[in-house]
Amino acid sequence: MNKYKIDYESIIRERLNDDELLMLDSFYENFKQRCLISKSGIHKIKTDIEKAILYYLDNGFKLEKTLQLLDPKNLGGFYARTSSLWFPLDDSGKIYPMSIDHGKMPVFRLSAYLKEDIVPELLQMALTFTIKRFPSFATTLKKGLFWHYLDTTKKRFRIREEDDVPCKSFKVGISEAASFRVQYYKNRISVEFFHVLTDGSGGMVFLKSLLSEYIRLLGVEIKEKGSIWDVNDIPTEAEVENTFGKIPHTEETSGLVNKRALQMSGKLTKMKPNQIIHFKFDSTKLKEVVKKYNTTIGSYFLALMFIAIKSSTDSLEGNISVQVPVNMKKFYDSVTVRNFAMYCAVNFDLSEINDIPELITNISEQIATKGSKEKMDELVTSINKLMHTIKFIPLFIKQPIAKRIYGFLGDQSFTSTFSNLGVVDMPEEYKNYIDSMDFVLGTCPNNRAICGLVSYNNVTNLSISKMTKDPTFEEKFYELLLKDGLEIEVEGSGIYEY
Repeated sequence: MNKYKIDYESIIRERLNDDELLMLDSFYENFKQRCLISKSGIHKIKTDIEKAILYYLDNGFKLEKTLQLLDPKNLGGFYARTSSLWFPLDDSGKIYPMSIDHGKMPVFRLSAYLKEDIVPELLQMALTFTIKRFPSFATTLKKGLFWHYLDTTKKRFRIREEDDVPCKSFKVGISEAASFRVQYYKNRISVEFFHVLTDGSGGMVFLKSLLSEYIRLLGVEIKEKGSIWDVNDIPTEAEVENTFGKIPHTEETSGLVNKRALQMSGKLTKMKPNQIIHFKFDSTKLKEVVKKYNTTIGSYFLALMFIAIKSSTDSLEGNISVQVPVNMKKFYDSVTVRNFAMYCAVNFDLSEINDIPELITNISEQIATKGSKEKMDELVTSINKLMHTIKFIPLFIKQPIAKRIYGFLGDQSFTSTFSNLGVVDMPEEYKNYIDSMDFVLGTCPNNRAICGLVSYNNVTNLSISKMTKDPTFEEKFYELLLKDGLEIEVEGSGIYEY
C-alpha cells in the first residue's frame, strides 16, 4: 500500500486552462460553505468529488458539465448543520436491537442490476447526495435509559465493493455506525438494511432514489420521476413518522405467542446464509400460469412453498407455518419510510399439504382472514399494549427478557418466511438502464430456507436464502415450477464455506 496520499486536486488542475481553473475555484468555495463536518469527513467527501471529476474528464465530459452534475447544491444543508434530530424506534423495530446477541439481527437486501458495470466514483457521489433526503437513515443506533433510539450522524456514508456474505450483521455498537450499507459488484447495486431502520417498502423508496441519482450522474436526463423521491426535496415529518402510533386501539387483541412450528430437516450450517439462489421468470408467462389457478402470484408461490417444505422434512406429522409480512400501507394512507408492516401466519398440518389447487384456495382464505385490516389492527394493539407495559422498565433489565422471548417464540414459531414486494414502479425510461431487481431476506437461527419475491421490467425474481446444504427445498420448488410450464433462469452463489 502506498503510504503517500494522492493529490487529486493537483492532478485535476494540471489538466485545466485558466478559465477552467476559475470555475474550479468557485466550485471549491461553494463546497467549503456546504461541508462543515469533521476535517476527516470533509477531506473524504472532497476526495470523492475529485475522483468523480477525473472520471468525467477521462470520459470526455467538459468541465462545465462536470461541475454542474456535481454541484455542491446537491449536498443541501445536511453537511453544513450540526446534528439535532433523533428518532424513537417505531413499534415494530423496538425489539430488534434487544435481540441481537441471541444470534438474530434481521437484515434484508434490495438489489438492482444495471445494463452496464457500476462506476464506483459516481455511485459514491449518488449516495452522498441522496442520504440527506432520508434523515432517519442517516443515523446511528444508541441506547437510552428505557429504549434504543436512532441519533442523527453527519458523516460521509461510504459505498463498498461487495466482498462478503450477503446480509451480514451490522456492528451497531461502534460509534457512528450506520444501520444500512450500499455495495456494488459488477453491474449490481445493493442496499442492505438492519430492519430497525425500515421495511421492504421503505427500503425500496431509498433504492429507487439512489438509482435515479446515480443515473443522473451518468449524464442521463430523465424528467419524469413518477413515484421516485427527488433527493433535493425537503424531508417531511410524515416521511419519518411512527405510523403505528396513529392506529386506533381495538377492543379485541391478537395473541403474540404461537406454538412451535415444524422445521425442515436439513442440518443447519454455521455460515448463514450459506447460499443464495435466484429463480427468474418472465412476468407475463408467470401471470398466465397463475391465471390458470385463478389466484394471485403470492398465493401460488406459497402453495408451492408448502409442498417444497413438506419434501424437505423427515417428520410424518406436525404443523408447517409460513410467515407472510403484510404492508400496512394497504390499509392506511402513509408515506413513512420507517417500519410499517405486520405479519400473518399461514398454517397447514403436514397431512393437509397435497393438492396445489386445494392449497391455493385455503391459502387465499387464510390470508384474507388473518391478513385483514381488522386482524392487523388487533396485532398492533397487542404489541402497543406489551410495549406500554414494559415502557418504564430500564433497558438493561428488559433487554434479557426480550432476548428470551424472541429466542424461544420468534423464528421457532415459523417454518419459513415468504415476503412479496410486488411490482416495482419506475418510469419507462429507467428500463433502458436497469435490467432487473431482487429481494434477499437475511437469515433466522432455525429456519432452513426463506424466500423474497420482487418484479421489475417484466422479470420476476424469487430469491431463496439457504441455511442448510440440503438442496431438497429448491429442487422440489424448481420441479413444481417446471411442471407448470414455466421457464426458469437459475442464478446465485456457490456455497459459502467460511
